[in-house]
Amino acid sequence: MIGMPRTLELGLNRIFRSRWGVALVIVAIIAAVIGIGRLFADGVPTRPSLGNSSPAPAISADPSEDDSVIDSDPPPSPSTSPGRAQPETVAYAFASAWSNHKGVTPKAWRDRLLPNSTKNLANELDGVDPAGVPADRVVGKPSLVPIGATVVNAVVTMDSGELNLRLVAPDGHWLVDGIDWNGS
Repeated sequence: MIGMPRTLELGLNRIFRSRWGVALVIVAIIAAVIGIGRLFADGVPTRPSLGNSSPAPAISADPSEDDSVIDSDPPPSPSTSPGRAQPETVAYAFASAWSNHKGVTPKAWRDRLLPNSTKNLANELDGVDPAGVPADRVVGKPSLVPIGATVVNAVVTMDSGELNLRLVAPDGHWLVDGIDWNGS
């Protein structure tokens, strides 16, 4: 019996010293794991799943019902307090003062914009050099895109692009609150 353990030891040494032997042992271990897994699976084939899934998606809402998330009605018309300027007039006056930038100091230029600006925009314009204004004159009437009763976007065509203005009127008095430039 002493010869059997020695023979087994020499056989295992030869197997584990070669790459083919190690590969054969790994294949045998994998086959054993698969065989044991099939033995305990009771012969019922299963697919891996992350949970109970159904073949078709479940619809939980009627697509024809109005869910009130997106309002299909047009936005309300801008409202102006009696005696106050309409948003088109404010946009035109602001754009004219904005483009009149040559030969004036930054303070004088900003002072021309203040009557039609919110306090936030006036603060943003503080210290701005009017020499950087990319337009010299208004060439078209403002076109309005109502967002709500107290917010509109105005697009004013200038000699070198479009001046986009955001106007707000929380109390019925329209003022420019934001400026964006689209050069042509």
